[in-house]
Amino acid sequence: MKLRYAALVIGIAALAGCGGSGGDAAAADPGPEGDPIKVGVLHSLSGTMAISETTLKDTVLMMVEEQNAKGGLLGRPLEAVVVDPASDWPLFAERARELLESEQVDVVFGCWTSVSRKSVLPVFEENNGLLFYPVQYEGEESSRNVIYTGAAPNQQAIPAIDYLMNEVGIERWVLEGTDYVYPRTTNRILEAYLRQKGVAEADISINYTPFGHSDWQTRVAAIRRFGSAGKPTAVVSTINGDANVPFYLELANQEVSADDIPVVAFSVGEEELSGLDTAPLVGHLAAWNYFQSVDSPVNTEFIDEWKAFVGDPDRTTNDPMEAHYIGFNLWAQAVEKAGTTDVDAVIEALPGTETPNLTGGVAQVLPNHHITKPVYIGEVQANGQFDVVWQTDGTVPGDAWSDYLPGSEDTEADWVTLNCGNYNTETQVCSGQNYE
Repeated sequence: MKLRYAALVIGIAALAGCGGSGGDAAAADPGPEGDPIKVGVLHSLSGTMAISETTLKDTVLMMVEEQNAKGGLLGRPLEAVVVDPASDWPLFAERARELLESEQVDVVFGCWTSVSRKSVLPVFEENNGLLFYPVQYEGEESSRNVIYTGAAPNQQAIPAIDYLMNEVGIERWVLEGTDYVYPRTTNRILEAYLRQKGVAEADISINYTPFGHSDWQTRVAAIRRFGSAGKPTAVVSTINGDANVPFYLELANQEVSADDIPVVAFSVGEEELSGLDTAPLVGHLAAWNYFQSVDSPVNTEFIDEWKAFVGDPDRTTNDPMEAHYIGFNLWAQAVEKAGTTDVDAVIEALPGTETPNLTGGVAQVLPNHHITKPVYIGEVQANGQFDVVWQTDGTVPGDAWSDYLPGSEDTEADWVTLNCGNYNTETQVCSGQNYE
């Protein structure tokens, strides 16, 4: 039995605001006509990542509904096709193939973990599909068929280290992650960066646990011991999914406060905090490119629309939601610009395309298929929101390849002039996917 949801067609259900109540059916605006533009949604709705990804599915459905209320795209309605890869990484590839080959969707918004993105990447390149990926990741990649609307390491992880080192005075570092590609690669970058900053090897502790890890007693005790050496210590967390809940609970159980050993997380936002008693976590940190608490007119409007769409005044917004908001609007603009949903034409139209983000700035698609983003450090509040304690001055362009890893510092991604995602500037050779 296929783990998929029936195609969801969202049309204009209400009158087009003309006249009073009780208009007859003939007077109703039928909405856009023609063959639907299919929007694939590839997010886990069950399993360990459902805690984070279900909200992203709902975000895309909201964007589809709102676009249809504006008349669709190119005079055609949008139809969302939702599948559930169930936090099963090989199943992501199967569901991606189903969307591209069987459903023949025009675009896909999806994935959370890097292992799921790596799983589907060959499918998108083989079928010339287009994926908008909305979550912070480890970099070291640029595909012609992917637009990376989440943060690269230089838009989240590196600024977080700089903040802790320069503003908080941290000298010892625990790099704690879930055991898969994103934490491991990010921590390789961070370890290299810390060593370049003069941090001794003995002052860096690196550890990984499986997805869904729940018994944190021993590990938190080890973190406490590591932090008792007389130097200010912090945890840089790339723990992902529902393992975050018992991790923070165990910190509280062992009375590890933010004053003792602050934690800065890259995968914990408002959605994850909504399932916790946040009182013991006050003062711990997260690094993102968006927080619900950021005060801007466009963010206020988005929050109101979101709560109305889900019918729940307590539902929060978060950073990956904003990434889908940005990605969807960038895609819609590119479709209008190209005058077609043809993937090649849309990909060509995307670089240089701009759209407002939710914090008052502008997101632009770069030639490397990453975007510009501001960076925020937020402090957990008792109400489950974040108080912004630091932010960049303006937006930061996303780097596809790290400046701190051997081999990567000489690598460039450029799908406009070089038509290559892995171009060595020393040898002038494209060793990755290219497109002529």
